[in-house]
Amino acid sequence: MTSRMRLAVSVLGLAAVFAALPGVATAAPSTSARTPASAYPDIIPLPAGFRPEGIAIGRAPFAYFGSLANGAIYRASLATGQGAVISPSPGAGQQAVGLKLDDRGRLFVAGGGGGNARVVDARSGAVLATYQFSTTTPTFINDVVLTPGAAWFTDSQQPALYRLPLGRRGALPGPTGFVRVPLVGEWAQIAGNNANGISRTPDGRALLVVQSATGFLFRVDPATGVATRVNLGAETLLTNGDGLLLRGRTLFVVQNRLNRIAVISLNRAGTAGTVAAHLTSPNFDVPTTVAAYRGRLYLPNARFTTPPTPETTYTAVSVPLP
Repeated sequence: MTSRMRLAVSVLGLAAVFAALPGVATAAPSTSARTPASAYPDIIPLPAGFRPEGIAIGRAPFAYFGSLANGAIYRASLATGQGAVISPSPGAGQQAVGLKLDDRGRLFVAGGGGGNARVVDARSGAVLATYQFSTTTPTFINDVVLTPGAAWFTDSQQPALYRLPLGRRGALPGPTGFVRVPLVGEWAQIAGNNANGISRTPDGRALLVVQSATGFLFRVDPATGVATRVNLGAETLLTNGDGLLLRGRTLFVVQNRLNRIAVISLNRAGTAGTVAAHLTSPNFDVPTTVAAYRGRLYLPNARFTTPPTPETTYTAVSVPLP
């Protein structure tokens, strides 16, 4: 084989690799790669009536959104704003709330009022696994975070987290292979929405959970479920706290009905922090969750103060990272 032929085969091999990656089309990556994120649109239109809540972004410039209306998953290009539903509704009464995307191209989806969660192939939209965490009502599986060995889900109506252990090479457990971890210690379940957004601590040894009804941020020991309030100094409450995003030792907390993001500087253990700033945008309309890509934050507008109809319009908004 000549060197020219070997080069051609190598190029074709790379194209095949790109084609296999979730959310990456072989015809478009070069254009997206050349476009700086600062030139991406600030507002991404979502389908009318979609009722977005969760967002996930991986290494490629694509965002995934879950629907409170019917559980569908929508994928949009951050570079163009264009998108399509990649995973249709899994059935009547189903929801898609918080989302996280792993390095294997799988979306971990919190199922809201169904008390369940599912794992979806981000390229094909196929449902890879489903887990029924709770049959006790009320229940609302709200958000999810990925750690090296598990996916952790919150329940806004039950004082517990759910751990979905991941096996070798990320293998998914069977339908009953999850663990319910009761929230104890300083956690007190009250009326309203309780455990909502979830993240890891900067040192990776514990979890951070915001309790929407109180505005308290808790550090949770994953082995015991013992919750301890995070010392936030002068600003003790994160009113309307929703989605969380950790970058280094900075925690971004979406405060949905306040139309802002609290920026918290944490210590490594996540036991204490200081609210350093608040971010907002005139384009916010009750944002709920947040993901980052190339120096920008992306948030879906859930528009909870607007009565939902099949014709109600929805968007996602981008703001620069501070």
